[in-house]
Amino acid sequence: MPTDIQSLTREELELQFKNWGQPVYRVKQLLEWLYVRRATNWDAMTNLPKNLRDQLRENFSFRQLELVRKQGSQDTTQKFLWKLSDGQFIESVLIPANPALYGDASDRHTLCISTQVGCAYGCKFCASGLDGWKRNLSPDEISGQVLAVERLRHSEIAPRLIDNIVVMGMGEPLANYDNLLKALKILNAPWGGGIGARKITISTSGLAPQIRRLAGEPLQFRLAISLHGATDDVRGKIMPVNKKYPLFELAAACREYQDKKGRMITFEYILIAGVNDSLGQTKPLAALAKKLFAKVNLIPCNKVEGLPWERPSERVCENFLAALQKQKVAATLRREKGHDIDAACGQLRLKTEREMRMEK
Repeated sequence: MPTDIQSLTREELELQFKNWGQPVYRVKQLLEWLYVRRATNWDAMTNLPKNLRDQLRENFSFRQLELVRKQGSQDTTQKFLWKLSDGQFIESVLIPANPALYGDASDRHTLCISTQVGCAYGCKFCASGLDGWKRNLSPDEISGQVLAVERLRHSEIAPRLIDNIVVMGMGEPLANYDNLLKALKILNAPWGGGIGARKITISTSGLAPQIRRLAGEPLQFRLAISLHGATDDVRGKIMPVNKKYPLFELAAACREYQDKKGRMITFEYILIAGVNDSLGQTKPLAALAKKLFAKVNLIPCNKVEGLPWERPSERVCENFLAALQKQKVAATLRREKGHDIDAACGQLRLKTEREMRMEK
């Protein structure tokens, strides 16, 4: 399949247009159609000459995500199920008017995006990997989630809807490193999405080498670690990646990232009843958070069909939060939005695929 036009940077487009003998201002026109007007087909680009549109059509694909399902209402959390050109499914979640999840100020609209179809890392509480890993998303499929949501909410040219991006959907983002970084650079660029790097948070289950690589990137993306256990014993039971990159190695990579970036790291900590929610876990968690100058984001787990884990009671969650704060740790408890819309990552995809198999 040819490269998608939305996977190219401005520099790559300028080189291509130069080779075609096209003036450079045509690139600016094309980019406006892609990222300002959010065009969905070549024929809409009326100020580009027909011969140029034909050249583009012959040499590049121009794929769009197809909306299959949407759950939630306009003023609450919304989950989107997208169909890709090869028939695979991915999910995105829009969280509007939310107190800041990862930024410094209140977030107006945060979009959680996916980077893979399925996941190979097998976290025991996650729905994303229940049917295994299918493939990586291309840059246009990653950035296209932002454009697709904005098209749904705006029928014509309008300012950016999405202010913040959390790369915490289906898949392990850093396992698709090159495609992810290219997509985020396009979303960050003034000619592209125009979303500030500090408004983009990359979440990882703990791939230490890629965290070190990310530390060397010039853009100031935020980093969140899916921790979910403050000791190797607890974390190893629910996160297989901990066997390859135990906490000592993960902490060292995070320290290198922080030394180079000077930015606070966030620890994601899903509270699972009877697994990692005892007050005894707060002491090692607090020690690690203070060592790495990290904020802790507590998330009560969502019930996932096919998995045995249960959500702790509200009292248990509040007591866990209070114990961390008593130890002088910056911590928040997410009063979960979207709990009634198959909120756990990958749930809506699995549900839809199973229904489709039953219909056959």
